[in-house]
Amino acid sequence: MLQNVRNFLELIRFSHTVFALPFASLAAVLAWTQPDTVFRYRDLVGILLCMVFARSAAMAFNRLVDRDVDARNPRTAVRHIPAGQLSVKTVTFFTVVCSVAFVASTLLFLPKQLPVLLSVPVLAFLLGYSYAKRWTSLCHYWLSAALMMSPIAAWIAVRDEFAMVPALLAGVIFFWVGGFDIIYACLDADFDKEEKLHSIPSKFGIAAALRIAFMSHLLTIATLFVLWSMADLGTVFLGGVVVLSLLLLYQHWLVRPNDLKRVNIAFFNVNAVVSFGLLIVGCIDIWMRRSS
Repeated sequence: MLQNVRNFLELIRFSHTVFALPFASLAAVLAWTQPDTVFRYRDLVGILLCMVFARSAAMAFNRLVDRDVDARNPRTAVRHIPAGQLSVKTVTFFTVVCSVAFVASTLLFLPKQLPVLLSVPVLAFLLGYSYAKRWTSLCHYWLSAALMMSPIAAWIAVRDEFAMVPALLAGVIFFWVGGFDIIYACLDADFDKEEKLHSIPSKFGIAAALRIAFMSHLLTIATLFVLWSMADLGTVFLGGVVVLSLLLLYQHWLVRPNDLKRVNIAFFNVNAVVSFGLLIVGCIDIWMRRSS
């Protein structure tokens, strides 16, 4: 049983939850600091459950849709379905359970109506990403658009409204995730071209793709500074933005068109620090300003 649990956690890349959860958490913290907002533990639990179930459903569905492609790609042939560690039936059941659990978890936010009403459309958009690579080279930004909903959804869960601050956090995710997914896709550029799958590296080449990713991360940095200004955050957050901006630039120093050996370091290690770092400096900044 423990091996099965481990297989499912590896299937959905549970450790990669660090990319979106800190942004949702920061949006929730910012929402709770609004003067007319009441903190409820059920909202916190609901946000955590929705994040885990939505991402698990999307990742499992992606593995189902891509199982034949993964089997033909030497880099991904060891994944659980092609390798026979998990069956299609089992992963399908897991996907359905996580999808239902995600929608059910939005009931924790009642009497707020928006989370419940938006749950199914949001889930459909998340699952739809799995087909994006079959028809558009902008699939990287479908993924980033899926993840960018996390701070907006967390804010709605707390406030039951749309607002500029979570939209700016979403903008950070959109350019940031799109950029690093382009970098990661460079590993499969030749395979994608042979399989007639769409991606920016397979369409424009690795060197051009890395330049596009660089521009996307410059827009990430610009949006971070706008967020700092619009959210009325202080010097701690500003200092964190400067450090995280340097980390994003360091990511591009790690990866070269003729040397992709350090893509995994750039993809996971640096980006995990960026996401958790932003949450930490944001919470410290808010705590210091409220206690002064």
